Amino acid sequence: SARVSSGPWLSLSLHRFFAAVSKMSDEEHDFQQVSSGASTTYPQQAGTIRKGGYVCISGRPCKVADISTSKTGKHGHAKANITAIDIFTGRKYEDVCPTSHNMDVPNVKRVDYQLMDISDDGFASLLAEDGSSKDDLKVPDSELGEQIRAAFADGKDLLLTTMAAMDEEHIMSFKALN
Repeated sequence: SARVSSGPWLSLSLHRFFAAVSKMSDEEHDFQQVSSGASTTYPQQAGTIRKGGYVCISGRPCKVADISTSKTGKHGHAKANITAIDIFTGRKYEDVCPTSHNMDVPNVKRVDYQLMDISDDGFASLLAEDGSSKDDLKVPDSELGEQIRAAFADGKDLLLTTMAAMDEEHIMSFKALN
């Protein structure tokens, strides 16, 4: 049977161990909260991501337009080939990732607001369902923005749909209430 010797090296290493542990407990830690605590993304296995779902590619929130899996070589891993469109800019992104690996998926939130006013500098004054107001979203400088301005100028009550993901929020669509 093997015998463990309890020579002087054992007591010396235990002494170092306890000295290190006591030193660690004496250190003060300063944790700072930057955001609300809600994560902007969550991990999801690449093999479980589906068409129509969301994924982060190159740090941008995207909607999956197409996904296919391919099996490689004798000892290779299956790969997911993902084609996705940025939900805010419309830019196309592609990524290849092993199906067993995790990818970031953005927490996407859709909210409807009633349009109250459009300021001279292009910001929309919005009313939420709970009665709170929101004044930090700009009416888009696109065809959508022109349609919103024209409908609002005609005196229509408008419901604007916004999409928020990864600390970004944009007006995505609208509909007339009357």
